[in-house]
Amino acid sequence: MRVSTISILRHRAAPSLPAFSDYLRHVSFRLSTFRFVCMAARQNPNIYRKPQPNKNILKARDNVKEISSLSPVLSLDDGPPLSQNQAIGMVAAAQANFMRVIVQSTCEPEKPRTFTELLESKEEEEPKIGVEILCVVRALLKKIKRRVLVGDRVLVGSIDWVDRRGMIENVFDRSSEIADPPVANVDHLLVLFSMEQPKPEPFSLTRFLVEAESTGIPLTLALNKSDLVDEETQLAWKARLRDWGYEPLLCSVESKHGLDSLEFILKEQTTVIVGPSGVGKSSLINALRSNQRGYGASEMDNWFEPIEGSKWFEEQRVGEVSTRSGRGKHTTRHVSLLPLSGGGYLADTPGFNQPSLMKVTKKSLAQMFPEIRKMVIESEPIKCSFNDCLHLGEPGCVVKGDWERYAYYLQLLDEIKIREEFQLRTLGTKREGDVRILQVQGGGYGYQTTRTTAGT
Repeated sequence: MRVSTISILRHRAAPSLPAFSDYLRHVSFRLSTFRFVCMAARQNPNIYRKPQPNKNILKARDNVKEISSLSPVLSLDDGPPLSQNQAIGMVAAAQANFMRVIVQSTCEPEKPRTFTELLESKEEEEPKIGVEILCVVRALLKKIKRRVLVGDRVLVGSIDWVDRRGMIENVFDRSSEIADPPVANVDHLLVLFSMEQPKPEPFSLTRFLVEAESTGIPLTLALNKSDLVDEETQLAWKARLRDWGYEPLLCSVESKHGLDSLEFILKEQTTVIVGPSGVGKSSLINALRSNQRGYGASEMDNWFEPIEGSKWFEEQRVGEVSTRSGRGKHTTRHVSLLPLSGGGYLADTPGFNQPSLMKVTKKSLAQMFPEIRKMVIESEPIKCSFNDCLHLGEPGCVVKGDWERYAYYLQLLDEIKIREEFQLRTLGTKREGDVRILQVQGGGYGYQTTRTTAGT
């Protein structure tokens, strides 16, 4: 039994002579081919290297991604023809992947020819102007990186008028845009701080004012909760802010002081209220809207009737100031645009304590301070000796350092210099990408993300 097993193994393991010779011939051919490839590679190293794509081609691909002719931006003067399931509206709120759009114009229905058609059209016709529609954004707009912001005028299609749902198909041109908070077509900025609970911090107030000045949009500075301080403190802050170059407006939600002046300023404008948490932004909005609902209610009933019961008409949530930190708690979670009866809109935005100042450069920072602008105008025709003067005491500089916020100017200038140097170092290795900048905020650390592009 053991002998038979060994014979079988030997028979399987022993190769035939012709097969072995073919194997040797195949191996020799592979070796000769490998030697030929090695010699060719030594003579011309780039012959087997994958060709790199042209940089101009890559740049053209990026431009095609950014600008697409499949969905051109609509002009404000355009009146695109609308179908029965299309409408033009304004984005009133944005949360997650959904947009709340208020209809402003729709397709004009065809005129009925007979008396019977007239009766049927009156029975079926429902008011569509002012209707709130819950929308998603068209996938093509996301692919071509066309962002939809609160305040945008948009073209809505595929509307289901029963369920009040639709899809944003395109966006009209914007007259203005701010990035923090993201709102489009803004006419006016209201920088709101409180005189107590929390108290105004001069450096934090300066950051908000510089951020507002960088947008180029007219601004108003208001101080809320004026009823919590005495008259002497009010006069001191008024005089201090006048030296800064601003005329503050003192108001109070509790005593209704200054609300009439604010209503007059906000009339017929789209206003964004910015400021730290806890200063009373949502409370001020509720007070302004409740006051205006009381004035001339008979004239505005028809205007508000289509959106009664919607979230667009509800009062904004308010929160209390933290007793531990003395700062406000984040009650408003997303940006929303709210109507005013006298015309115009108010944008309630989430509070934030550190504006990013990403649009401000070391060369443009000086123009964000009214004190510097005033000194430059008063010194005319004499100007600074250097065109790129940063007003750091250079020879021949007309800006002196004898004003209150000069220390804040220097501090912000150092911060912007560090950020710009970091961006230059990053652009040396990245053609385009997200840059995360470490910022110190109130004893802790946080990251500010920005988009950087080569050549900017």
